[in-house]
Amino acid sequence: MDNEKKIQQLITPVIEGLGFDLVRVVFIGARQRVLQIMAERPDGSMNVEDCATISREISLLLDVEDLVQGEYSLEVSSPGLDRPLTRPKDFERFAGSDAKVESRVAIDGRRRFKGRLLGLAGGDVLIRTEEGEVAVPLADVIKAKLLISDARPESGQAR
Repeated sequence: MDNEKKIQQLITPVIEGLGFDLVRVVFIGARQRVLQIMAERPDGSMNVEDCATISREISLLLDVEDLVQGEYSLEVSSPGLDRPLTRPKDFERFAGSDAKVESRVAIDGRRRFKGRLLGLAGGDVLIRTEEGEVAVPLADVIKAKLLISDARPESGQAR
């Protein structure tokens, strides 16, 4: 199990206990490593005080558990407008929004798809591209994120 997964397992109960949902745990940067934690309230909101609260709580836990070797900075933030889609519920919640999805395996000769997110069906992420509808197995999604656009979600769901 990689370090990000171990950290995710460690901090998820704390973050959920504070009333938030964990969206993503990732290390960014090579020289100056940053441990980026993205979280939000169940309604999708997040403010500076929320970030500070989470940061204080998980910083103590990470220091005690000592899972991260070497120096790093901790960054707690909201997912933002171009948020990553990391959980099955994200693909449902943001159906109707523009997104990019990258697959581990090629589908019809392609691994990257950009278009209107249609949701989940039978374990597949559905996305309508200019070429037509594509079903990407959720298990094969390497990376997915919303695209910032002026378009409104089709179904009236939250963006």
